[in-house]
Amino acid sequence: MSTIPNRPELQQLLQEMIDAGFVGVTLRVNDQHGEWTGAAGVSELGGSEPVPVDGHVRIGSNTKTFTATAVLRLVAEGRIGLDTPVDDYLPEFGLDRRITVRMLLQHTSGIFNHTGEYYEDGTFAPGIPATPSGREWVDNRFHTYQPEELVRLSLSKPARFEPGTDWSYANTNYVLARLLIERVTGRPIAEEMHRLILGPLGLTGTRQPSSETAIPAPHPHAYYRYDLDGQETITDVTEHNPSWVSSGGDMISTSRDLHTFITALLTGKLLPDHLLAEMCTPEAKAGYGLGLFVQPAPGGGTLITHNGGMAGHAALMYSTPDGATTLTATLNYVDDAQLSMAAAFQEANQKLIQAVFGNGVTSE
Repeated sequence: MSTIPNRPELQQLLQEMIDAGFVGVTLRVNDQHGEWTGAAGVSELGGSEPVPVDGHVRIGSNTKTFTATAVLRLVAEGRIGLDTPVDDYLPEFGLDRRITVRMLLQHTSGIFNHTGEYYEDGTFAPGIPATPSGREWVDNRFHTYQPEELVRLSLSKPARFEPGTDWSYANTNYVLARLLIERVTGRPIAEEMHRLILGPLGLTGTRQPSSETAIPAPHPHAYYRYDLDGQETITDVTEHNPSWVSSGGDMISTSRDLHTFITALLTGKLLPDHLLAEMCTPEAKAGYGLGLFVQPAPGGGTLITHNGGMAGHAALMYSTPDGATTLTATLNYVDDAQLSMAAAFQEANQKLIQAVFGNGVTSE
């Protein structure tokens, strides 16, 4: 499995994640020592088959990095202006003319998040009922939402702030980015994603399903837990319709393809230097560039990253700015409306980052 024979500290961290309640986890590290892969846990609850190292998972918001890259490729082709009002391309929505393409990619548009808004005072404003939040989502997980429907719901709600004056993460920004791609090219998002990124990089394990419910084999299983008449019920939700999040998080990939993608992106194989520099320039509040986070590395320097969770599946994607050291991982677990695994996820995530990028692990 490994080209590096001994990284026992990494394998131990994976086992700790299983002990904390994850069903399965895989890890791929590429650095000066070569490539190391490891896995712990199982593909299915109650099963014995190991989780596949190159299994397909729903990568959630890692999709945003792909979507932003596709938009920037079209900027490079001269078909989209980064600081052009989105209303010029999508006039049917009556968007605030101050909202630019850049603001969509950087989450500074102020548009209400169609999957629900969490406010600073702790209140929550719900969005569409399809957002994973209990039995209602499980029962309706094969429903198809049109991206225009999601945008119009968001625009029916008050904006969070004036365009360009603040930062707030909103999946709707990336639904609009998808519609923008489709409008200027005249082709479905999946076709353009293949033309612009997946095809050139040979990412055969990655796809944009839009509303398709299946996931390619091999794959670990994803689960969702909710209460039914006072009884805990766990449902296999590996197959579901991801149209509720659209290009904010619908893609499927593998740890191998995520490594190939982030390395190609950061080494200039997808974007000209000036657009890559724009992408990796963070805004001040959350450190978000265009479709990715720019954050301090524990060992000094900077990390380029995006992570994502999607109803019992999750993926991690981290790299040094030069693409020389990367960490990509996939997880399968039992999700719920209470986000019960969130604390364990954050703790494990920080340990992995420290181990790979903070001199916490050495090759033996």
